[in-house]
Amino acid sequence: MKYNPDVSSSRRKNRKAHFSAPSSVRRKIMSSSLSKELRAKYNTRSLPIRKDDEVRILRGKYKGREGKVTQVYRKKWVIHVDRVQRDKSNGATSPIGIHPSKVVITTIKLDKDRRAILDRKDRSKTAQPVATEDVEMVDAY
Repeated sequence: MKYNPDVSSSRRKNRKAHFSAPSSVRRKIMSSSLSKELRAKYNTRSLPIRKDDEVRILRGKYKGREGKVTQVYRKKWVIHVDRVQRDKSNGATSPIGIHPSKVVITTIKLDKDRRAILDRKDRSKTAQPVATEDVEMVDAY
């Protein structure tokens, strides 16, 4: 059910918004989940993928392969992973595009901006328990 009147639930409009999204929005959409170890360490489920992250492919013909992200191709909604390529008939190699939702990040390329994102997304800081004082209920007649 639709709760927000400002958001369309039309399939046509949603597809148009998705496929004509600007690069800044595509970055957010092209996120990958973190591995169990990283999820426990940073208390975050997913992160927008970037070049030099190391990933493990979870689906498709190249399932189980690990490698470094060599390119994030936002225009085509894919990432290129090191050593995941096919040989062409003329002898050249061409990288295979893989959707970021089908990989898991195993090593994060950390810099100060990425560290700030992880600190901001840290769920252990945001999920602080509410004060546990007992409150007496009073009948208001």
